[in-house]
Amino acid sequence: MRFDIVIEGALVLDGTGAEGRAADVGVTGELITAVTPPGGLAGAEAVERIDAGGHVLSPGFIDLHSHTDFTVQGTPGADASVAQGVTTLLTGNCGFSPFPVRDLESAKRTAAFFNDGLAWDWDDLAGYAASVEASGPAINLALQVGHGALRTAVIGPGERGAEAEDVEAMRGLLATAAEQGAYGMSTGLIYAPGSYSNAAEVTSLAAEAAAHGLLYSTHMRSESEHLIEAVGEAIATARASGVRLEISHLKAMGRRNHGKVGEALKMIEAARADGVDVAADVYPYTASSTTLTSRLPGWALDGGVGALLERLGDKETREAIAENLRARMAADIDSAGVVIADLPLGRFTEDVGRSLDEIAGDLGIDPAEAVCEILAAHGGAVSIVNNAMAGADVDEVLAHPLVSVASDGQVLRATGPGRPHPRSFGTFVRVLGHYVRERGLLTLPEAVRKMTGLPAERLGLTGRGRIAEGMVADLAVFDPDTVAERATFTDPWRLATGVRDVFVAGKAVRRDGEATGERPGRVLRKGQ
Repeated sequence: MRFDIVIEGALVLDGTGAEGRAADVGVTGELITAVTPPGGLAGAEAVERIDAGGHVLSPGFIDLHSHTDFTVQGTPGADASVAQGVTTLLTGNCGFSPFPVRDLESAKRTAAFFNDGLAWDWDDLAGYAASVEASGPAINLALQVGHGALRTAVIGPGERGAEAEDVEAMRGLLATAAEQGAYGMSTGLIYAPGSYSNAAEVTSLAAEAAAHGLLYSTHMRSESEHLIEAVGEAIATARASGVRLEISHLKAMGRRNHGKVGEALKMIEAARADGVDVAADVYPYTASSTTLTSRLPGWALDGGVGALLERLGDKETREAIAENLRARMAADIDSAGVVIADLPLGRFTEDVGRSLDEIAGDLGIDPAEAVCEILAAHGGAVSIVNNAMAGADVDEVLAHPLVSVASDGQVLRATGPGRPHPRSFGTFVRVLGHYVRERGLLTLPEAVRKMTGLPAERLGLTGRGRIAEGMVADLAVFDPDTVAERATFTDPWRLATGVRDVFVAGKAVRRDGEATGERPGRVLRKGQ
């Protein structure tokens, strides 16, 4: 048999969690066509032979929680992800997706803090997919449709309940996205406009998702004071609708909530034992990253960011917003741990990397008023890093067999402005280096399973996530002794090291530690 590529001498970790075995792997076209004992392909004809001695060969990593649908057109080479061995990104998380679009300006404003180079020349999933593929991505995207995008398309950004006809309209748009190849639906129940929904609305949409075999990913209503209640709501939605549930980036925010993840995991285990298909994912850091507006009360964002800026311009309303923030800071927001990550050019540009406490101290005001000042000065488009989790909680969630590794990242470029969360650059290699090699929290086969076979299973992504004959040749070759993150919170713009080669559908997008310029990625379509 003639092969395009033969990879020889690697320790193969097949994505199932099984112990590694020495093997040679043959690739023909887009597929893995042979997996043999060492030397089994020595006499075979091959266009290229790759010596992977001393390295691990694994399936390409599948990032189950990403916001790169808003950045991939601006950075189709996907440098930050490829350098980690990622070959597929699941997008449309936390209720945000760049489709469907009925009112273009409302859609843009709702996700302004994510947008980096989108063309916005579509109105549905099919149009978005065609536009992305025309830009030539290096890696694959699997798409979810965001509940916030559905709500914006049907209701707009206002704070109001959905009438029966609104829910039916959203279900129709969701069904269209499913027919066009969506893999899931997501909610972001702390973000406007998703936060304006009730359980009945979400359950109805989850039932539509279930009817099409979609995954339901949820950023729950609370990850702090009401974490346990939020897990209960998510499980109740899955139980009532029959949908497959993924609890996004499971964590407990705020010191007095540390330790609650243990109870949350027990609830997930009990629900699975009772027949609910539920699991979770996690990123391996004790800081989150989100928008500064997410700290505000829902009513402050009624009508969108434009309406918020008007409220911040009114002295009385602004003070009411600040009072609400003061109450939250006394309960579950540590203003010393909230750091400005990025914002448009303006008054506070030089304060990127500084905390709310530090900025407030310079201004001679309290942190709540500083939030109002920063948002007003930068059009509400402010990203933060929030240091609020416990290392022991991250360990417990990461070690659980039902939990996948996911980045929650959005940055794909190698350099840029601001101080984005290092998870965009280091999630997967941090697990391999810090949590496997240095700490032994996970075995290497189990860590690879959490990045490949498990997320593929959760997503219903057939043909990927394992090394076996007939599977698509999305592959990563890495050195288990040197693979490591380089990005830090103070210096995030540093690509990972130790991942030598990355293949997408049999094409090398990274060889010998360098990008090749190949762009074989595509938008994967469920059922196609």
